[in-house]
Amino acid sequence: MNKKILAGIAALLMCVSMTACKSEEAAATETMSASEETVISEETVAEADLTPTEPVDLEAGLTDKMYRRALLNEGNRSRLAAAMKKAENGEPVTVGVIGGSITQGSCATNPANSYAGLFNTYWTEKFPNSEITYVNAGIGGTNSYLGVHRADEQLLSAKPDVVIVEFSVNDTDKVMNKYSYDSLVRKILSSEGDPAVILLFTTQEDGTSLQDVHKEIGLAYDLPMLSYREAVYPEVAAGTLNWKDISPDNIHPNDAGHSLIGQLLARYLDSVYDDLANIDDTDTAFTADAYTADYYKNATMLGASEAGASELSGFEISGNKVYPELFPDNFVTEGEGYLKFDIECQNLGIFYLKQTDGKGGKYDVLVDGERKTVLDADFSGGWGNYGEPQQVIIGKETGKHTIEIKLSEGSDKTALTIFGIMVS
Repeated sequence: MNKKILAGIAALLMCVSMTACKSEEAAATETMSASEETVISEETVAEADLTPTEPVDLEAGLTDKMYRRALLNEGNRSRLAAAMKKAENGEPVTVGVIGGSITQGSCATNPANSYAGLFNTYWTEKFPNSEITYVNAGIGGTNSYLGVHRADEQLLSAKPDVVIVEFSVNDTDKVMNKYSYDSLVRKILSSEGDPAVILLFTTQEDGTSLQDVHKEIGLAYDLPMLSYREAVYPEVAAGTLNWKDISPDNIHPNDAGHSLIGQLLARYLDSVYDDLANIDDTDTAFTADAYTADYYKNATMLGASEAGASELSGFEISGNKVYPELFPDNFVTEGEGYLKFDIECQNLGIFYLKQTDGKGGKYDVLVDGERKTVLDADFSGGWGNYGEPQQVIIGKETGKHTIEIKLSEGSDKTALTIFGIMVS
């Protein structure tokens, strides 16, 4: 039996030559005597062996070269083996994914054709005697900073046995997102049930991805890491694969692209399944020290009712049309609004609506009387309404603060919807 808990709501509507050069010096060859030998390292041979040479046949599927490039780290397989043994024994297993629009399934013709849907299908078909529960916590346009604040309620409350984390396209800040990604991964690894974590790295058409930063986290905890970027980008750069055959824009995979990711996952999972008898799953405890400062260890999201405003003018507490089920408890104003509340926290962020109707206003956020940032809700002409998580303060010590949110001077637009207050 398959239960689907679809937590991804706001689908993104945007469905976004290399020339080798050689210097004269490098081109010059040295004369070698007959007694001299050319030494080629194993790394050089392996690298050459993975270089794209033949056109990719998408109907034939993932090639060995693509898979070998994509498998960045086999990782510790003990938790994954434990989950598979549960399923093999007919026990219920929960599999989950968390990420942005790619995880949500944007540009797949239907949810079942997305990589996340294919991941779920793998488990249901591989283990027909197990009740597989599937949780999709993908939300378009969001990053791991928001992810770590919503993970408890939207993912970990389902007590997953296996989780895929995918934020390498939506994470763009090499410093802040290193902190948030690390805390998110640690939060999952430390949660009830000792879930296995697989890190998935995606890419934009030009190769842009925060993969290298996320990879540091994966290596620190010896996690399985699969890179869609390494599977397809070298092929695109070499001209052996046309990007438009796997994506309708510059980011989101189409069915063919999602299928390649699904094949990556299936091949890796099969390698674990085929070796189950040799994998020790008796010790799955996570005891590794934090790779970063783990700023968001206790990250959570407060709704408007929980925030406990001491002063409220212009704002109403109500729902929204963008994330009506995920974030139903909001501060909403169409006219000029003012909001004040006291909170004890180490870090603070605001998750608010970027709106395309031309009514979104600018609001100052003050902490203890000092302006820290501005929330700009105007997204006129953009691809669609979406939620923007914005960090206000970050620190190592917990303290009590008075927060004020008020219309910026000179802002002739006044609408603002605050989905939640992000604290840790």
